[in-house]
This record gives sequence, structure tokens and C-alpha cells, in this order.
Amino acid sequence: METFSANTVQDWLAVNLPTWRLHKGYLLRVYKTGHWRLTLMVANAIGYLAEAADHHPELILTYPSVEIHLETHSAGGITAKDCELARRIEETILWLPGPDDALDGPSGRWIERE
Repeated sequence: METFSANTVQDWLAVNLPTWRLHKGYLLRVYKTGHWRLTLMVANAIGYLAEAADHHPELILTYPSVEIHLETHSAGGITAKDCELARRIEETILWLPGPDDALDGPSGRWIERE
């Protein structure tokens, strides 16, 4: 599996996922949840996506946040698999119903958008 250079990763992130960053050789994202219930919900959603993709990020769970580290260990760096899973995670975690959707949006505080 082909790994991407740091410059390629940073360019891709700038265009596709500006809230993610390259840090110490992995993709990094922190979601500020503000409370434990939402931290667990986010972790479970990420777990579902990761398992479906057969690709497993490192997660650091705390009371107010979820930190994600993504890299393809077997390839020795960041691959298309990491970028695609990061994109899927971002769209899933930040999704909310729109004003014209039949679904209602959440009441109260939700994940902070950066």
C-alpha cells in the first residue's frame, strides 16, 4: 500500500479536511464533546466506521473530548485508507439534520465545530 508524503497529506487536508492535521506521522483530530455521554457516542460511531472499514484508529477518550490518531501501521505511514476513514468520520460526527429535513436536530449543546 502506497504511503503519502507529509506535503501530500498536508495539501490534501487543507482542501478536504481542514479541521484535521498531520502530527508526528499520523492524522489527528480532536472533537470537543463537552460531556461524557457525547464522548461515548462519538467513540461508538467511530468504532462502527472503523470496524466496517477494517481499519482501526487509536482513540483517546476523556470527559470533554475524543482524540483520533489515524495511520496505516502495516504500511508505515498515511495511506488513502486513512484519508478516506478520516473523511467518513468527519461527515458522520458533524452531521446534523438540515432545516428542511423530516428529522429534528438536537436540543442543547452538541459537538463544537471548529
